[in-house]
Amino acid sequence: MNSGHQHRVFGKRAQEHILILASGDKVRHMTVRPWMAALAFCFVGVFSIGYLLATSYLVLRDDLIGATMARQARMQHDYEDRIAALRAQVDRITSRQLLDQQVVEDKVDKLMEQQMALTSRHGKLDNLLDRAESSGLTDKDGALPAPSSPVQSYAPDVKDKRASLTGGGIEAIEKQLANGAPTDATPDNSTLAYVPAAETVGDRADRIFSKVTLSLKDVEQDQRNRVEQLTSDAGSAANAIESVLTRFKIPMPETAAKQDEDDSAVGGPYVEPESNDDFNNSLVALDGALTRLEAVRSTAESLPFRNPAIGKEMTSPFGNRRDPFLGRLALHSGIDFRFSPGEKIRPTAPGKVISAGWTGGYGNMVEVDHGNGVSTRYGHMSEVLVKVGDTVDRNDVIGLAGSTGRSTGTHLHYEVRQDGRAVDPVYFMNAGLKLATYIK
Repeated sequence: MNSGHQHRVFGKRAQEHILILASGDKVRHMTVRPWMAALAFCFVGVFSIGYLLATSYLVLRDDLIGATMARQARMQHDYEDRIAALRAQVDRITSRQLLDQQVVEDKVDKLMEQQMALTSRHGKLDNLLDRAESSGLTDKDGALPAPSSPVQSYAPDVKDKRASLTGGGIEAIEKQLANGAPTDATPDNSTLAYVPAAETVGDRADRIFSKVTLSLKDVEQDQRNRVEQLTSDAGSAANAIESVLTRFKIPMPETAAKQDEDDSAVGGPYVEPESNDDFNNSLVALDGALTRLEAVRSTAESLPFRNPAIGKEMTSPFGNRRDPFLGRLALHSGIDFRFSPGEKIRPTAPGKVISAGWTGGYGNMVEVDHGNGVSTRYGHMSEVLVKVGDTVDRNDVIGLAGSTGRSTGTHLHYEVRQDGRAVDPVYFMNAGLKLATYIK
């Protein structure tokens, strides 16, 4: 009984809602379930929200369109103000450029004149540098470089500066203004940023021309220092050579100035010199020093200061010795060098052959006159390859080594004579070592 009662209580179903529809004789009924009621409620809610949103859009649409048009109008106005400000800035720059253009052109002309002056000076220096190189003062790496053209290096920058002021496009103009053109500070807003004020075209040109002027002065100073150094070196070299020549009582060659004074076949109207500045004076001084050096150097190169047998063994020095044939004391008037039969013999300096052939105890001998009262003799040769009157250089072969005349074996008898008197060749060879850096 209890179990049957519990079943009725816990097993009782909730009553369902039934919707009855009657139409004439027809009666219909439909059971309304809970989920169907929830679905109907949701549909009604969504419809109500959509209706409210549509109504709000229709009400607010005019306000949104008006706000958008107002914003576009403000942006257009700001852009037009920006263009107007840039045009005003370009106009100011153009007017300033026209005012500075003449000044810039004058400065360019002045710099070009300085550049042409340096180029002209370098042209004058070329000949002097070639002479200095031939005199052993400089080499190809030590020659003065051609002056660079800083005007050409900077002038295109100025030209590009002018051209860029007339370039098209707002961005190009803004870039030019920001890089160096004068502008006024533009207030910042949603579309514009500050354009910084910069140096004027004239200021920029002054800065560029200052750099160019300093560069030209550096080139000029470098040329001046180089010329002074060469003048000093030429004077020192000439003094060193003259000291050697004086020791051997060689008369000093006349300078070009002395020759001009003695030359009576000169003349012409007096004309003021092209320029009398310090640089031209230094060129004149360098020319005089090189002329003096060339004169004494030419004299030194014509004298027998070199070794006739480099690397060869000396078998008998200059001076008194025991005669190899008579066995008694006798003067050896030269130096003997050991040679192999048939070896080539070359003179120690250029000159003119004044004797060639058999000469008593010398055997086959060649004598070369070098001027200034100095001559050299080469004896005991197996064969003579020159004749009297020939002009020979240091690289010419005048004969072949042998053992003719009063000789005990193949060798070269080398003799130096000054004013007809035999002198020790070692003195000349030692002097040649000191002059090695000045003569070829």
